[in-house]
Amino acid sequence: MKPDKKKAYINLRIYFTVIVLAEVFGMLLLTAGLTKALGRSFHFSLDYIAILTMLFFSLLIGYSVNIFLSRFFFRPITRLGTAMRKVAKGDFSATLDPDIRIREIQNLYRDFNTMTQELGATEIIQSDFVSNVSHEFKTPINAIQGYATLLQGEQSPEAEAEYVNRILLNTSRLSDLVGNILLLSKLDNSSLERTVTTYRLDEQIRLSLVLLEDKWTEKDIDLDVDLDEIEYRGYENLMAHVWSNLIGNAVKFSPRGGRVSLRLNLNEALGQIIFTIEDEGPGIDEAALSHIFERFFQADSSHKTEGNGLGLSLVRKIVGLSGGLVTASNRTDGTGSIFRVVLPRDRYEEETL
Repeated sequence: MKPDKKKAYINLRIYFTVIVLAEVFGMLLLTAGLTKALGRSFHFSLDYIAILTMLFFSLLIGYSVNIFLSRFFFRPITRLGTAMRKVAKGDFSATLDPDIRIREIQNLYRDFNTMTQELGATEIIQSDFVSNVSHEFKTPINAIQGYATLLQGEQSPEAEAEYVNRILLNTSRLSDLVGNILLLSKLDNSSLERTVTTYRLDEQIRLSLVLLEDKWTEKDIDLDVDLDEIEYRGYENLMAHVWSNLIGNAVKFSPRGGRVSLRLNLNEALGQIIFTIEDEGPGIDEAALSHIFERFFQADSSHKTEGNGLGLSLVRKIVGLSGGLVTASNRTDGTGSIFRVVLPRDRYEEETL
């Protein structure tokens, strides 16, 4: 077996110094050679003292150039290397002062500071994500464990049926949570295959209503549906999550016997498809409106209603990927909330993914 060849590494400053001095020395040799050749051809004497003087001043100039470059070039690179080692150890507070004369180094420092800020924000998001996921998993798991423990004892048939229903409900919550997390992760990492198809948008919304029929009939919700017939080209599978989440939320927060209104219209002048859904629930606190689409955020801090705070994050992500915008607001009469989805009409008219 051949022994591994060890690479010889050299300090960049020494390497640059050697290169500069080699260039200067080479030019001197070339000058001396040309001077000697010309002296022989044109019969004039060669002044070696002048050549030595030139050599001395050339070396002095080379050394001065090296000192200058060390101060204005190598030292900023050394600072950058030190800061990068801090980042590698997990210290995202490292910053560099971009107030430097070399424009390229200045831009490099600014990019480095931007990178550390983004890494620090990502670390906070990941920490919060893990904390929230742990909490959301812990609640249904504890419930399942509690009801399973109760089933081990002697219970009436009615109580057993109730405990089994509670266990099934919490396992369903866990399944939804895992599914939403996986879908968000795939969307964030662009690892989910997205296929553009042409389909009837109004029919897709009606299908979502049918799939949620058990929920709105259980609460005796009155549906006011007015959907224009619109042929849409987009992410059919992903958009189904948008309608199911928005309709499911409207039903969940509406009171028994309340009304949920759905509208789908095409604005030809603006080239936009506008979907709005209104409910008669308690509305959204004004302080919560700006955070309603954040992951794991729940306006109902008491957790009286089911949910894990990922549904609206999925809605915003999918609508954003489709080139649209989703907004939330409260009704002017103070009873209920309004969610509006605006999609471009012809974004994928000639695009095939």
